[in-house]
Amino acid sequence: MAEALNISIVTVSDTRTAENDTSGDYLAEALQAVGHRLVSRSIVIDDRYQLRAELSQLIAAPEVQVVLMTGGTGFTGRDSTPEAVAPLFDTQIQGFGELFRQLSYEEIGTSTLQSRALGGLANNTLIFCIPGSTGACKTAWTGILSSQLDSTHRPCNFAELLLRGHH
Repeated sequence: MAEALNISIVTVSDTRTAENDTSGDYLAEALQAVGHRLVSRSIVIDDRYQLRAELSQLIAAPEVQVVLMTGGTGFTGRDSTPEAVAPLFDTQIQGFGELFRQLSYEEIGTSTLQSRALGGLANNTLIFCIPGSTGACKTAWTGILSSQLDSTHRPCNFAELLLRGHH
């Protein structure tokens, strides 16, 4: 990894705390293990307006280049991450959710249909919304994000886009 990125983590949950946020812990450890910087970490209840408020602040912060959100991507009544986040995107990264579900299918079969993982760009900030299980975070990190946030990954990666300031 040639260039370190500034990454924020947002855990979407009505029940997780700093003491039991294993998914946020995993992402924080994984991104720092390869040299990225953890800028901030927060836990926000599953409320679309509070999620938008938190994410909007991160998108507007010039030091934040990537936001990893975990949780709230299912189909229960409280799961509102896609509805909260998608309107904030300048551009949606369709392939992130598609590839995540393909990788997840190999692990959990057709249950991956209930994953509404998504990604996008807003104000030159990458946002990835990952299901809340620690297993899903590992799948997203090892199968997609670790290489796409590595500025040396070829033939292309998202880190280069951020570092060049392209949208």
